[in-house]
Amino acid sequence: MNSPSSPYRIITVCTGNICRSPMAEIMLAAAFRAEGLGAEVSVDSAGTTGYEAGRPIDPRAARRLAITKLSSQHHVAREWQACWFSERDLILALDVDHYAWLRDAAPDQESMDKVRMLRSFDPAVAGHDLLDQGIEDPWYGGHRDFDTVWHQIHGAVPGIIEHVRAALGRGTRQPQLRQQVRSIS
Repeated sequence: MNSPSSPYRIITVCTGNICRSPMAEIMLAAAFRAEGLGAEVSVDSAGTTGYEAGRPIDPRAARRLAITKLSSQHHVAREWQACWFSERDLILALDVDHYAWLRDAAPDQESMDKVRMLRSFDPAVAGHDLLDQGIEDPWYGGHRDFDTVWHQIHGAVPGIIEHVRAALGRGTRQPQLRQQVRSIS
């Protein structure tokens, strides 16, 4: 799908697209910019449902992102569209329910192969059962739950960057990557 004229496209997916997936989208986009890959990688997000379509990011998610100077003011929730299976290179599910939903909805094996758990890129849980790689919905909780989500996403960011760097044929720059990812912490 990726060509020299089109960016590598990633989409993060949760239920309503107001908490977890927009946090992941914004954090990943900032990390790719910090790595100098902002022009080569595009990140967006969606929900498996239309429950929250048209709404802004949850204020608690916005607060957590703002702590690290990441703006979420332009986020508008939207529902997953089937055409995105062919238009995205990597589809990141935030929990096992989203993963199962996306794989069930995938029109073919190529699309199914694009679906990964976001935390499968976190060395702390990579290789664990899919249930252990999920990020629980913080919507029912408080600020501490959004902090937990932020840390869980943050743990996967370096692995996702390395995965994309390899897909782009760019090799690894691990020491520099760790320093730049820390700067968005």
